Amino acid sequence: MKIAILDDYYDRARAYADWDSADFASIDFIDHYIAEESALIKTLQPYDAVGLMRERTPFPKSIIDALPNLKLIVTSGKQNAAIDVNAAAERNVVVCGTPSPGHATAELAFLLVMSLCRKLVPLVNGLQIDQQWQPVMGNDLRGKTLGILGLGRLGSQVAALGQAIGMHVVAWSTNLDQESCAEKGVEYVSKDDLFERSDFVSIHLRLSDRSRDLVTLKELTALGPNGYLVNTSRAEIVNHQDLLTALDAGLLAGIATDVLTREPALPDDPIVNHPRALVTPHIGYCTEETFRVFYSEMLNAFKAFNDGNPINVIAPKA
Repeated sequence: MKIAILDDYYDRARAYADWDSADFASIDFIDHYIAEESALIKTLQPYDAVGLMRERTPFPKSIIDALPNLKLIVTSGKQNAAIDVNAAAERNVVVCGTPSPGHATAELAFLLVMSLCRKLVPLVNGLQIDQQWQPVMGNDLRGKTLGILGLGRLGSQVAALGQAIGMHVVAWSTNLDQESCAEKGVEYVSKDDLFERSDFVSIHLRLSDRSRDLVTLKELTALGPNGYLVNTSRAEIVNHQDLLTALDAGLLAGIATDVLTREPALPDDPIVNHPRALVTPHIGYCTEETFRVFYSEMLNAFKAFNDGNPINVIAPKA
């Protein structure tokens, strides 16, 4: 089996699994992002299988159909919205995932909340770049209201972190109810109330047709000039143009985002360069511990497929 490991920024993947044990395969690690679809197709022509880091390189039908040797796609994580799983099934290409620890993203989300509240980046930059001592003042998190948009696995962890520090936590999503919130000591509110009452709103939803552009100028305006939005989920959940309008007009205090509409970001990305934005390069799941899980389980998936017993298979959508 000839395997390509894509999305291996800075050639890290080799260190996270015992690839030498895969004596049934030859494995190539591709450490640069291939943006052009035609270039990606040309690169992957010889390969029987590919390993993808979750939602870094899109894998639509046009790419799958153009790779006649492709038999297996393995992604980190249990799902990958960037893979057309149905197109793969039509070609009899098996798609497998891996277990995902998940807590790293929740930790980053709350770190971003704390960084915004205490104005950490302006203070660090003021000292290192401008030699300014305490040029701005931060605020307490205790007593503030944290709004959680999506109280699933990650949202629940962020809610617990907020509660531990003394925040009042409210939550909403389309499939959430009062009973589920009560079990976690969280107040169930409407979507409008969540944005009107919160000092910080943290997004923890999967991207779908239902969640795309869920946050518009209406919600951002309701959050207000003293409110902050934190997004470690998907950029497309927030309407891009509405976000720029709100930031430019000072309709909200700012955003901290780990996700962008184009990744890796272009140098002139208006969100990356906006003075009201704190942007991290999609590092929510990027920790040593998580990558050991991702790549070791990716290797296990290649081995299992080679043995005729695929594991963690991602089924096509009905």
